[in-house]
Amino acid sequence: MCVCVYVYVNVSSDEGEHKPKKIIDVGCGIGGSSRHLARKYGAEVIGITLSPHQARRATSITSAAGLSSKVSFQVADARNQPFPDNHFDFVWAMESGEHMPDKEKFMAELVRVTKPGGQILIVTWCHRELCAGEESLNPKEQKLLKKVCDAYYLPAWCSPSKYLSLAHTMGLKDVKSDDWTEYITLFWPAVIFSALSLRGMVGLCKSGWTTIKGALAMSQMVKGYKSGLIKFALITAHKPIHES
Repeated sequence: MCVCVYVYVNVSSDEGEHKPKKIIDVGCGIGGSSRHLARKYGAEVIGITLSPHQARRATSITSAAGLSSKVSFQVADARNQPFPDNHFDFVWAMESGEHMPDKEKFMAELVRVTKPGGQILIVTWCHRELCAGEESLNPKEQKLLKKVCDAYYLPAWCSPSKYLSLAHTMGLKDVKSDDWTEYITLFWPAVIFSALSLRGMVGLCKSGWTTIKGALAMSQMVKGYKSGLIKFALITAHKPIHES
């Protein structure tokens, strides 16, 4: 089950707002963000996904929208992207970080393909920050997250501070973060409500067990958000321009 929540921010730099010319949408799904970014900035956008089906569907929708000259899609691994160094003005990774078992390799690849002066934006599911004296989440929290991860085929999660630490370690500048959990909390009950409609139930039955399993786990997501365990984190940063 693919859960898409769209959030948009301005792309800016120290010199003021600049429209990027070349953007990558890492973990593009069926291309909603890619099309939005192309319309917003008039930029060339490449979306990558591990799913051939998503890439084909994204290409079809984009063609129908008249954006094929600006937006393209391909099957590629976010941790081993088929692009040269310093290639994109803006690297967009929305709801893809939680799918990455190696967060450091994921971040390093985002940094590699970003041009000096370019911006990186990550929006991802995280667990809460650990309190002073805690070495891990408590057993009840771990059990809840395991149910979510099993349902959505996700590896272990991390806290937002893990991304911030990696960003600083990799030499990024203007590193900022925000907790957008309050803006997303109402999304999950709304999805559950739509799934319980006649149309939703028919769609679930046609989609098969994998989708049904994901739908059943939505109540766990709601529980996680309400308890403060699950966070919806935004991280932005710029790749520095190294003067010769």
